Amino acid sequence: MESKEYLNKVIKVKIDRKLGSKHPKYNYIYPLNYGYVPNTISEDGEELDCYVLGVFEPISEFEGKCIALIQRINDNDDKLIIIPKDKSYTDDAIEALIEFQERYFKHKLVR
Repeated sequence: MESKEYLNKVIKVKIDRKLGSKHPKYNYIYPLNYGYVPNTISEDGEELDCYVLGVFEPISEFEGKCIALIQRINDNDDKLIIIPKDKSYTDDAIEALIEFQERYFKHKLVR
């Protein structure tokens, strides 16, 4: 399935980098829960990655709504933006929350 097909759908994700955990290679701490959609393959050959916004504790899995997609222009590694079904985020808020990692990549936010 192409990344855009997940927009506005409810998706179950596994969290492999919990809020507060350290990145395995780079020197930063995850300010949010970061995971993937099980049993998917994205363009980079790995499972499709997700940022989970609006959950303020470390979690192992999550079911939420995909409200946006980060398309990296200089990398083939799209990211889904997943939030609780009862919340909403502006483009500016999303950009601020994912800046810790996306500042290293040219990207666009797709709704």
